[in-house]
Amino acid sequence: MKNAIYKISTVLALGLASLSSCSDDFTNLEPLGSTSYENFFQTEQDAIEAANSLYYYMKDEDMFSRGFFWYINASDDMVTGRINSTADNIKNFNMTGEEGYAYWMYPQSYKIIRRANDILLNVPTMNISESLKNRILGEAYFMRAFHYFWIAHTYGDDNSGGVPIVTEENMLDDAGSYSRPASVTENYAQIVEDLKKAVDLLPLFTEYSADDKGRAHKDAALAYIAKTYLYWAEYDASKYADVVTYADMVTNSGSARSLYDTDNPDEDFRMLHSHLNNWGPEYIWSVVSGVNGGSKLPGVSLENKGWGKYNGWGYYMPTNDLYEEFEAGDYRREVTILKFGDEFKFFGETRKYQSENSLSGLQFNKYLYEYQFEDPIGTYINSNGNDPTTIYNVPLLRYAEVLLMKSEALIMQGLNGDAPLNRVRERAGLAPITNATMEDLKHERRVELAGEFANRHYDLVRWGDAEEIYSKPLYGRIHTDKADPNSPYNIEVIWPARDFDPETMHVWPIPNKVINSSGIPQNKGW
Repeated sequence: MKNAIYKISTVLALGLASLSSCSDDFTNLEPLGSTSYENFFQTEQDAIEAANSLYYYMKDEDMFSRGFFWYINASDDMVTGRINSTADNIKNFNMTGEEGYAYWMYPQSYKIIRRANDILLNVPTMNISESLKNRILGEAYFMRAFHYFWIAHTYGDDNSGGVPIVTEENMLDDAGSYSRPASVTENYAQIVEDLKKAVDLLPLFTEYSADDKGRAHKDAALAYIAKTYLYWAEYDASKYADVVTYADMVTNSGSARSLYDTDNPDEDFRMLHSHLNNWGPEYIWSVVSGVNGGSKLPGVSLENKGWGKYNGWGYYMPTNDLYEEFEAGDYRREVTILKFGDEFKFFGETRKYQSENSLSGLQFNKYLYEYQFEDPIGTYINSNGNDPTTIYNVPLLRYAEVLLMKSEALIMQGLNGDAPLNRVRERAGLAPITNATMEDLKHERRVELAGEFANRHYDLVRWGDAEEIYSKPLYGRIHTDKADPNSPYNIEVIWPARDFDPETMHVWPIPNKVINSSGIPQNKGW
């Protein structure tokens, strides 16, 4: 797909929004049948444009730039990074449902679900080539499932219920008639059903032309089935066996998904987190990005004002707790985190890291590769500092996580999870573990996937660890002279201990605007 598919024109985007009759809430559905709607879904190009519109919000700031990352920021791996009361309230689980930062993910997910439903309702009867029809239907099933996956585990449980299930079969029901299923497991069942259909319809990633890379593909569907079963296993331990099955299906799909591993642990993790491996063997699913748009996470997590070179936003700074989690000799640590005095290249200059802005005295390094070049603006990074994307496709799920999901599922069944776990460790230059435990697995997920959308916060929730972990303060490195990269520091509390109620705070509040317009009940305790 590259950026061509993400570059949907304003006219097309607005047109599809009107065709879908979408508002800010999925329940505000107007009857279909307008002339503009009836005239759509006539040609092959109509079907392609409808499929392209499914990816529109992937690059939206309130989805996979910040958006869902505000919830990940609640974890022990990072702090907000700069003073921001709204972000701080989210991290402290002190929410009202009125937070703008946490509003858009829910309704925008349902907009894509609605667009997917339009495709599934109309494309089957279109007179277009069977191969194209199958691909477009597969994309619709995948993107519907993908967005349900995110909102289901974010807002749903077996106490307040799941999130409303809207498909092509009930999408024309009266506004306000949708209810929450009794349990989020009903959402998980629907997600798996959609993804299995996507598996049958979609090509392998390696079967796409260069122009179509970034579209939904078979491996991504298989991997998200595995991850959905992993989350489902929180409620039904029998699903761990399914995690193993579908993780193996990714490995054996025929597209050669594997770790990026050249037997150079001092280089491999750095090169993995660069545009050079956007479509490498570890790619499963990411936000296609470029100098004209994509995920803003690289710039959002960059030093505030970028040492005078670029408009970094200064959010999501790693904690010393995360830094200390890495073992000695783990090559991932320096790729993941910059500490004072570490050398790195920025705008063609070799610098020693220091920050007068970071609340922790640390900086995520994973997303900085594209900033190293002498004149990166317009070639490697966006010229618009208010849209600080780079040409690195920010990963949402990669093959290393598939291996770690398999290891976890094996361990949770009382089986041996060493083999997949040690493949990840060996890439990092570490010795293998024998008879790995869940504590080993938790450690490996934390250091391998730090600062990514793998979702450390939800890991702590589903493992039942959040209450204990969040009852402890978070620490940073407070340097005596923040302008001097060689200045001494003290380890100090940078975030106080938090009260986390696992009975209510394991899910987030549904935005009040959604509650008011849809009539569905709020999550209990919020």
